Amino acid sequence: GHGGVAGQFHGVDPRAKTGRPNLCENAGPIVTAGLDPQYPPAVCFSISKEWKTRGDALTDCVLIEGLAVETIVGVYDWEREVSQRLLVDLEMAWDNRRPGRSDDVADALDYAAVSERVAARLQSLKPKLLEHAAEVLAEMLMAEFGVRRLTLTLRKPGAVPAARAVGVRIEREWR
Repeated sequence: GHGGVAGQFHGVDPRAKTGRPNLCENAGPIVTAGLDPQYPPAVCFSISKEWKTRGDALTDCVLIEGLAVETIVGVYDWEREVSQRLLVDLEMAWDNRRPGRSDDVADALDYAAVSERVAARLQSLKPKLLEHAAEVLAEMLMAEFGVRRLTLTLRKPGAVPAARAVGVRIEREWR
């Protein structure tokens, strides 16, 4: 192996202020010292357009941000009678080298299929708690799409009048 910082395999950047994995956020300067040039480090091009690396730990990901899903959600009686909007953000660890070389959608994680499946599952689930919905979605994505690690955020806009949204964020890794 190439060595590296403990915790890299799990996507945890020891420099991160929050202590949570930064799957697609710039974690600092690119480190290449001591790496075998025949096997370049995995990189992730984040929405902030900054590159990063974690030695030999794969940090490629596929993003879905702001997926809006109308569904029954909530614990109060009135919430069980009306649809409400949930917003879903996903960062899914995925090896993008093969589709990057082939330029073939069959080699990629199909974010359209993931989006459709997430929406359909939330609509059929009709969860009381966002925590339950997040767990069900994470398990489904890992089982059905082969995602090995993900960060999933569910937001419920308007649930608290003084807040833009409330929600939950979970990070899961297949072990």
